Amino acid sequence: MSSITIPARTNEHPNVRPMNMLRDLSAVADLIEVCFSPTMDNDGQRYLSDMRRASRDDSFLRWASRMTETASLPLMGYVWEQDGRIVGNASLIPFRDKGKRIYLVANVATHPDYRRHGIGRALTERVMKQAHDKRGSAIWLHVRDDNPGAIKLYRELGFQEIARRTTWQAGPDARLTYPETDIKIVPRQPRFWPLQQDWLRRLYPDILNWYHLWNINSLRPGLFNWFALLFVDFNIQQWAATRHDELLATLTWMPQGGRSESLFAATGTAFPKEQREAVSAAPQSEALTSLLIHARRAITYHPQLTLEFPAGEMTESISAAGFKARRTLLWMRA
Repeated sequence: MSSITIPARTNEHPNVRPMNMLRDLSAVADLIEVCFSPTMDNDGQRYLSDMRRASRDDSFLRWASRMTETASLPLMGYVWEQDGRIVGNASLIPFRDKGKRIYLVANVATHPDYRRHGIGRALTERVMKQAHDKRGSAIWLHVRDDNPGAIKLYRELGFQEIARRTTWQAGPDARLTYPETDIKIVPRQPRFWPLQQDWLRRLYPDILNWYHLWNINSLRPGLFNWFALLFVDFNIQQWAATRHDELLATLTWMPQGGRSESLFAATGTAFPKEQREAVSAAPQSEALTSLLIHARRAITYHPQLTLEFPAGEMTESISAAGFKARRTLLWMRA
């Protein structure tokens, strides 16, 4: 098991107690909404709805009380109770990665009326100790890049930034026109796979697969993979952008049947900040824009398309296809 450094200040506090899912789940959802509603997207709103619906389902709560190590809802953690109400929370959500237990620190929230008193720090320290006591191999969290106070706190507690990723969103639009270019959009071909795989592994690193729960190899061409996907009724669509038969970029749509559909883009060129003025003329940039426009035209029966991409890369290309940056998260690990 990897070593985890736990801060020394983990003494019990009279206002800190373990979260009781049978009575606290709805109050925690209310607290999260108060703290994060200005920046909450559709997924966040749905997450709160799931919490509130679960809080009213006695049979679910009785089951969940026995399944806290496998449920994806925040059923473990600690709350800060003061003046007869919950004013602080930090949740702990379990994951598995190659047989190892990983914990995600989530929903670290302090009511605005009670901030600047160390509540967030105390709760974060407590759930870190809880993860350590449960013999987790790693502790992760993600935090918005526009929250410098929280980032400073997490760094002081021993978290290090591993990745920084931006979530982009756009709605379908069958009326979009392609940019004037000689780039062609074609179905992904088997001969493109080795290069596509290399790009995907850089842009969607294995170190985050425990959270995203997707396998790059599911995109591999071949009869065996086709039968496997057919068996589970999973219809992946893949497109490629080429110029003079040279592969410039790929785009994958993995239908989930939800309100927001995920796209996975891959291209071989990343542009440092000092080179961004030249991005618009680069073929990879034009290729990615054309692919995203193609997806918005082709996927017309879903309200939202989502693309997660390394922060700072291909921003002009993605924006040119009508996608808006919704948030940038720092992924941090202790």
